[in-house]
Amino acid sequence: MVEFFSDKIWLVWILVSILCLIIELGSGDLFLLCFAIGALGGSLSAALGLNVVWQIVIFAICTVLSLAFVRPVALKLLHRHDQNRVSNADAIIGRTGVVSEDIPAGGYGRVALDGDDWKATADKAIAKGEKVKILSRESIIITVEKL
Repeated sequence: MVEFFSDKIWLVWILVSILCLIIELGSGDLFLLCFAIGALGGSLSAALGLNVVWQIVIFAICTVLSLAFVRPVALKLLHRHDQNRVSNADAIIGRTGVVSEDIPAGGYGRVALDGDDWKATADKAIAKGEKVKILSRESIIITVEKL
């Protein structure tokens, strides 16, 4: 088996490239994409018959060039419509939830949203079952108003 891979080292580079692309699917920051491009460069150099040292040099050069030129352009194209992209818990602001535990005026209750139950406060009392709009979030406590 070692003989097979040593005779077909270009195939190892292809496998490295595919592995980088698969891992990239989980991260989405396009960093490993550059290594996948570099591995394709290494594969091409192996197919041309260059020795392992040159394959590694070409891999490194292609990776660095991809990091410098391909990644910034790809990120701009991918996120060009996401100027104010919110993430994590901030994404719930402005959404609608349902009160799961009465919220007294100035006190705390609970609001259900997407399977999560948030501690909530409001200026006016809101009964269980009412729909509310999420106004803001401070740590794990959300401020809501009745719709």
